[in-house]
Amino acid sequence: MGNKVALEGNEAVAEAMRQINPDVVAAYPITPSTEVVQNFAQFVSDGEVDTNFVAVESEHSAMSACLAAAVAGGRVMNATSANGLALMWEILYIVSSLRQPVILTLVNRALSGNINIHCDHSDGMGARDTGWVQLYAEDVQESYDNLLQAVRIGENLDVRLPVMSCLDGFLLSHSYELLQVEDDAAVREWVGPYVQDNPMLDISDPKTFGPLDLYDYYFEHKRSQMDAYGPAKQAIIDEGKSFGEAFGREYGLIEGYMLDDADFAVVALGSTCGTLRDIVEGLRADGVKAGMLKIRAYRPFPAEEIAEALGGAKAVAVLDRAASFGASTGPLYHEVTSAMYAHGKQVPMNNYIYGLGGRMILPEELQSVYADLEKVAVDGQPAEPVSFLGLRE
Repeated sequence: MGNKVALEGNEAVAEAMRQINPDVVAAYPITPSTEVVQNFAQFVSDGEVDTNFVAVESEHSAMSACLAAAVAGGRVMNATSANGLALMWEILYIVSSLRQPVILTLVNRALSGNINIHCDHSDGMGARDTGWVQLYAEDVQESYDNLLQAVRIGENLDVRLPVMSCLDGFLLSHSYELLQVEDDAAVREWVGPYVQDNPMLDISDPKTFGPLDLYDYYFEHKRSQMDAYGPAKQAIIDEGKSFGEAFGREYGLIEGYMLDDADFAVVALGSTCGTLRDIVEGLRADGVKAGMLKIRAYRPFPAEEIAEALGGAKAVAVLDRAASFGASTGPLYHEVTSAMYAHGKQVPMNNYIYGLGGRMILPEELQSVYADLEKVAVDGQPAEPVSFLGLRE
């Protein structure tokens, strides 16, 4: 049955890691993800897990050690944020190219410069094309649940991809919420033992592998890698249903809230979705047909599902907690509008960039987005699609 426990997001993630009991965790802590590996290291010290905890000299070394442990046949996990993820950059591509299901908790934080330790999604957005599956959590419960599901998604033999389980820095990582923590035995039974797939380490028959891949085969290898993302999308759906059957909380690629008959819809990632639920309820009480679309799986991107969910709206706003420098709009807006166009859904759309560097988003600011959408529905596509929410004049 499990227990209701008050935990910070980082503590909840560390608890999930303890229950999973990975073979290797190689880490170099960075704010605001530090508590994840700090708490897990205490579990190692106390003998609650038999994980090999490797303290390395940098984040690049951390992901390199994770890669080595994964290709040797281990279940491997790690955690980082922002600048730490940036230092892992080279190895992120290698992990996904080698189809190693490393699980990384990404506690979302703004990237330098200038130095900022607070939440935005610039780190996850920057890594969107590294080949990793990406899940975004709305609250602490989902941060815990997502990590458990990430293991089964990544290790699915039709997938074999690394997974980033993302949660908003400080807003979730350092916020206490009451959540359901399941029994250890139930979690371990559901997650299951690790099934190795062609491990490269065989001490009885040692081999050397050369990773050079020039133009004669590189293109074909990248094309074959692309074939994993369709099964990954299905695995997110299947494991979300399986998790719901086991623990009563089902998940999917996206989640609509009061969206079926909504005239005005707002699309978002992460913790902002929780605030949007309250705004939508209040507007509905006032007679406004407001709705919200939460995108949980950002990679692989659920384009068809998003277009279907938003196709009946009169106007849509997309909230980006990251900037795409040199582009005309934010990264999430790019992909939502592309999905709508590709699937024949012509709906006027606004883009709002907000919350960079941890800038708080206020309820009245989110209410103003819905008020703007009422005008957009009448006037059509705005001449300037990007607005900056909460920006000082």
